[in-house]
Formats: sequence, structure tokens, C-alpha cells
Amino acid sequence: MSGLKPASWAYAEEFVPEDETTEAARRRGESLGATPVGTGAGAALRFLAAALGAQSVVEIGTGGGTSGLWLLAGMPADGVLTTIDVEPEHQRAARQAYIEAGIPHQRTRVITGRATDVLPRMTDAAYDMVVVDADKAAYPDYVEHGVRLLRRGGVLVLDNMLWHDRVADPAVRDSDTVTLRDLGKQLRDDARLVPALLPVSDGLLVAVKR
Repeated sequence: MSGLKPASWAYAEEFVPEDETTEAARRRGESLGATPVGTGAGAALRFLAAALGAQSVVEIGTGGGTSGLWLLAGMPADGVLTTIDVEPEHQRAARQAYIEAGIPHQRTRVITGRATDVLPRMTDAAYDMVVVDADKAAYPDYVEHGVRLLRRGGVLVLDNMLWHDRVADPAVRDSDTVTLRDLGKQLRDDARLVPALLPVSDGLLVAVKR
């Protein structure tokens, strides 16, 4: 069992700090009610994108653009982020964040719509990385599309998989918590994937497609 103490967790969580543009995107996202990824999760996204050399990334849940900035910072200079959100206001905030960060417009495809409508039209095995951070009830559907979209060796990432310390408590039985708890167990045992649950921010489940 880990002996990690709160001070050490907080130190690790803030070890890679956000730049001013990302902080501004975080504030805009919060003002819109679109909770951004934690700083530790953002650093992990950047790391994964860089390790993969991810040329093509799909993000389900744009929010205010915080996670997109972390991903783009890790991707190659010609990598393209496709980001999907049902809320036009979120997309406008994200576009503002990308402009402020100096991201060339051709590096982002910002799609406004329901992910369950958009994802079926996207190409199988064409993406290096799929990131899910949207409505929790639809996570199982997003995951099935995500696995289909990933190339072999691509990485699936799900945010909020510890869900405010609720997933680890079996006595907590609200629908979102049960959905995330059950999904985590399913992915742990999915023969298509090599998973790990990282205790950064609100819990980041990562899985490599075999």
C-alpha cells in the first residue's frame, strides 16, 4: 500500500505548473461550469501525447480548452486535435484559448455537437489518442467508440475515474459513481487493452490498445 501523504500528493499535483494562457483557460472554463482537468492530469496528458508522438488526437469534452492546451503542448508541431463538445459557448472559449496560445488554426478541429452523433462518422483505427472528459453517464458509449478509433498502440484516457473519492467507497451508489466504478472494472479486464489507473487530479484511467 502506498504511503503517499497529502503534502506529497499536492507537491506532485502541482509539480508541472500551468502557464498563464492555460490558467486563463481554466478560469474561463470554471466560469462556464465546465470543470477543467486538474493540473496533474493536464501534465499527464501532455506527457502521454509527447511519448506517443501523437499526430492525431480526439478529445470528447472540450470545456474551456484547458485539456486541449495541455495535449497540444505535447503533440508534434503538425499534430491535429479534434475536440467535440455539445455546448457552443465552451467551443468559443476553447478557440479563444487556442488563439491566445498561438496555436495555428489548422491544428484544431472544433466540432460542436453530441459526441454520440459525431463519433460514429469518424474513421476506425485512425487516431493515436482518445481523451474522454464529458458527461459521465455516456462514458461507456464513448469508450466503445474510442477503442474503435484508436490505432494499435494508441492510448485511451478517461478523466474523473476516481470521481471526488466516491468510486473507491463501495457504499456510494449514485448513478454516475456506479457507472464509473463499473466501467473501470470492465476496462481493467478488457482483453483489448492494457490499463492503469493513475491517482492524479480526479483519477486518470489510461489504457493502451493491444
